[in-house]
Formats: sequence, structure tokens, C-alpha cells
Amino acid sequence: MENSKNYHDEQNNINTMRMREVLDTLPPFCKQFFRGIQEYTSSRTRLAYAYDIRVFFEFMHAKNNICSGMEIKDFPITLLDQITREDIEEYMDYISLYEKDGKEYMNNERGKKRKLSALKSFYNYFFCSELIQTNPAALVPLPKQHEKEIVRLDADEVAILLDQVEDGTNLTKSQLRYHEKTKIRDVALLTLLLGTGIRVSECVGLDINDVDFKNNGIKIRRKGGYETVVYFGDEVAEAMHDYLEKRHHIIPLEGHENALFLSLQNRRITVRAVENLVKKYAATVTSLKKITPHKLRSTYGTSLYQETRDIYLVADVLGHKDVNTTRKHYAAQEDSRRRQAAKAVRLREKL
Repeated sequence: MENSKNYHDEQNNINTMRMREVLDTLPPFCKQFFRGIQEYTSSRTRLAYAYDIRVFFEFMHAKNNICSGMEIKDFPITLLDQITREDIEEYMDYISLYEKDGKEYMNNERGKKRKLSALKSFYNYFFCSELIQTNPAALVPLPKQHEKEIVRLDADEVAILLDQVEDGTNLTKSQLRYHEKTKIRDVALLTLLLGTGIRVSECVGLDINDVDFKNNGIKIRRKGGYETVVYFGDEVAEAMHDYLEKRHHIIPLEGHENALFLSLQNRRITVRAVENLVKKYAATVTSLKKITPHKLRSTYGTSLYQETRDIYLVADVLGHKDVNTTRKHYAAQEDSRRRQAAKAVRLREKL
């Protein structure tokens, strides 16, 4: 048991190794930026920034006369002062649709906003460190992002989905063969997601000893690396008990001994596998909306808000650092209540 890998530490190690590979393709001064933001960003965020900044430098190398005469790895930091606001605006237009290594890439408003945010942080770091004289990225506004309607399941849809996971009536013959082996795990996993609102990455990172039945709580590692306890109700406890009875009879592969949820290969289940199993069960229930694990999180958040009307509690339980993120998602609930006020007061009785 001593050799079992901690999921989060393992992911950090993978991200660190990938980060080194990306940095080897970037100008040397980039390393200073990533060291500078290390204290307040996760390894996953830094890796995403590195990929995004590399796309920017590749664009500049391919499209800008100043940069085309030298290799990206040889770009000096003084080059940042030669890049203009117009260059960055052209880059934003470019990433809407571009090709690399024969593969086509597209970025919607969300993707473009993320890439520009990375570039703004990059420029701001060197500008505030007084290593460059200009900050053209600060002059380019972030793309306006149109809010999508939050998709969530109604109470009856949650019941239909969980019933389907239990009995598997609409699964194919091939899927049914696996269903007998995984249904207890799948019921526990989906019940946990629906009953706590935790992220999939938090779910797959759970170890057996993170589950506390005495207090009906699970210890999870949030985005940003801090640990917290999330509590669950009796339905979740019952499903988890059933699964753990079976789990204790499974011999995991070396390095996966502590993992709570295991794949059929007796390894720690992956985020992709959870996404696929949610998709599989949702597809068998034709009346359901198109759902993903994140929709299950939205469903929990909506139910909690409807029951408590406490936006700060919802933000805390979901692990939102900024309550405005929560308010943005669940403001529609308040609007629907305000609309009820229009019908609640009658000024004159109709004859």
C-alpha cells in the first residue's frame, strides 16, 4: 500500500514533464515567467499557458517579418517590445481557424479569451518586472463571451438516469456484458457526482481512505491544490457502501491500490472513462438532454440553490473561488422567482 501513487501528485509530475518539453521549444526568457507564476497557479494552468504562448510565437514566426528570420528558441526578450497591438489583433483573428501539422484547429469565443488571457499575463509579468517598455496585450480587449444556457437535469430526469444505470435495459448486448461487471461502480460514481457536485477530476482522484462514513464526507483536492471535505446524503452513502463491498474484493494493479474507483483493468479510472460512461447511459434515455459530467455538477448546484437560496453556500460547496461565478450560473433561478411576483398580486378582482 505504501507504493500506491497519489493521483494529484502523479498528474503534477506528468504536467511538469510535459512543461519541460514545451519550454525546450520556447525562447529562454519564458522560463522566468513560468517560475514567476508558479506560486499561485497549478501545473495544469501553467502547461495550458505554455501551449497557448507557443501558438502565439508560432504565428509571429510564420506571419511577421521581424520574427521570420530567426528560430523561435532564439527570440530575444526585446522582441516583445517590437510586437504591436495590431500584431496581437491579427493573431486573435488567426486563431479563429488555423492549420498545424496537417490538422485544423478552431477557437470559439471561450478559446480565444483563454489564449488572450495567457498572453496578457505573459506581457504583464515582464512589463511589471520592468524588463520590457510596452504592454500591447493590455490594449486588446478580451472577446465578449455570450453566456450559454446552463443545461441541468430535472428531478425526474435524474431518477430516470439512475434507474437506467441500475437496470441497463436500453444498452446493447455488447454493453450489457460489461454492465454486469460495472453497474454497482457506475451507480456509486454517478450518485456521488449528482449528490455532491464534485468535479470529475476530483472524483477520479479519490482514494478509499478519503471516504468517511462516520460523518458522510469525502476529502477532495480542489483546483489550486487545496483540500476540503464535501458531505453527502444517505442515498450517496448507500450506493458507496454497496460499491466498497465489491471494491474490497478487487485486487488492483500495482500503484493503484488506494484508488477508490477502478476501471475494468483494475487501474484508477480516468476522467475520459467517466465522461464516456455518462455519455453511454445518457444516450440510452432518449428524453434526456445532451449531458456531460459537468451537467451533473450544474444539476446539483441548481438543486442546492433551490433548496437553500444561499448563493454563498453553493459557491463554497462547488469550490468556486469567486461567488460571482456561481451567481452568473444560477441567476436565472432568481429571475424565474421574480417573474412569479407578477402573478402573485392582483389589483382588482375580475368580474
